[in-house]
Amino acid sequence: MTSTKKCFVVMGFGIKTDLATGRKLNLDKSYQALIKPVVESKNITCIRADEILHSGSIDLQMYQQLLSADIVIADLSTANVNAFYELGIRHALKPRTTIIMSEALLGYPFDVNHIVINRYTHLGDSIDYFEVLRFQKLLGDTIDTVINTQSPDSPVYTFIEGLIPPSLKAKANRVVRQIGDALTEKTDAAESGSTGEDHSLAFIIKQGEEALQKKQFDAAKTLFETALQMVHDGSESSSVSNNTYLIQRLALTTYQARQPNYIASLNRAIELLEKIDLRRTNDPETVALAGSIEKHLFEEGQGDEHLNNAILLYQRGYYLLHNRHNGINLAYLLQLRTTTMLDPKKEDKIADTVWAKRIRREVLDLCEKDLKKISNMESRAGETITPVTEEQEGMISEQKFWIAVNKAEAHFGLGEMMEYEQAAAAAALVKHEDWMMESFTKQLQKLSDMMKKQEAFA
Repeated sequence: MTSTKKCFVVMGFGIKTDLATGRKLNLDKSYQALIKPVVESKNITCIRADEILHSGSIDLQMYQQLLSADIVIADLSTANVNAFYELGIRHALKPRTTIIMSEALLGYPFDVNHIVINRYTHLGDSIDYFEVLRFQKLLGDTIDTVINTQSPDSPVYTFIEGLIPPSLKAKANRVVRQIGDALTEKTDAAESGSTGEDHSLAFIIKQGEEALQKKQFDAAKTLFETALQMVHDGSESSSVSNNTYLIQRLALTTYQARQPNYIASLNRAIELLEKIDLRRTNDPETVALAGSIEKHLFEEGQGDEHLNNAILLYQRGYYLLHNRHNGINLAYLLQLRTTTMLDPKKEDKIADTVWAKRIRREVLDLCEKDLKKISNMESRAGETITPVTEEQEGMISEQKFWIAVNKAEAHFGLGEMMEYEQAAAAAALVKHEDWMMESFTKQLQKLSDMMKKQEAFA
């Protein structure tokens, strides 16, 4: 057995939506870039709940780690209710060695305003390399401080004097330490290249994401189904709504796998999203995904009501999260409605056309704002000798490509052909995968066909 210190990280996993701001945050990026490398650089084993080997109740092991871990780091980003709850348990169990962090835009409730919270800035899909360097130093210094001080950081033990922290009986304590040691051995085996089988939730989800990136949708669907079963021990329950990210991923891979056929897979995907309160949710990711599915159902001839559903969903998503993706899709769908009997009168068609044009103007403004953010990021990169990682370069290129094609589609829909050609040419010059340009080309052809149909009443 090893005696290495252990750090248990309390936070969500995957992509979560901050409902206060509507932004999507990839919490795996926070963990992998800001927390884990810093902790391990201190020769401390770092583990998150989804990395615990799946043997027995994950909740039991989580509680054991909250009690026994030498350090607990709690990331409260997206106001994750589970993270707040687990932080409260840790503060009740241990007087010290608890570190709190969160994304900068999180609005803190009154009960934690008096607690030191280390803030970082998240870009959504990734984190600026300057911010990574800054926060890694901050967290490293904080870890050194909490290890070497005897002052309580728990408000429970700060404000209530004379409390005695709970302790386990000797036998129970040995069991808890064995679990921690097993986690250490698992980490050591991974670093040494061992091929030992990994049954952790984190590993299954990582495999699912990799399969999704490779467009192996059947495999990805199976992996996300497995992950969801692991969370609930194979049972269906109302608590499934707490796993929005896994349900979203399963819905996405379900309709893309097209099994047993495309229409059945689309309907099944909508059924999955209904498990996370599709009709009332303010989660822009859920709403936009459902809008895309409803759009495909309409295109597959399943009825005009699916077009109306798609418009309502993208409209909701656009007002929840005022971004290019929701805006450009909403404008397209409004123009699509003018070609159907859902707009029976000339006045209806004109109204939707005007609405679509206004949104495209807004999309162009959003494109300029996003380009400015990227330009500022690149300018900061030029001020340091720290190399930009391949992943960061890929993220920037991908953002530039989608901004360019969003501009191109917006200008095309507005009839501004010179500006369209300039934006399309700019997109072609940005490094991108073939499927990205193919997707844009198909979308533009659909838009061109619609605009020809509109000439009759223009």
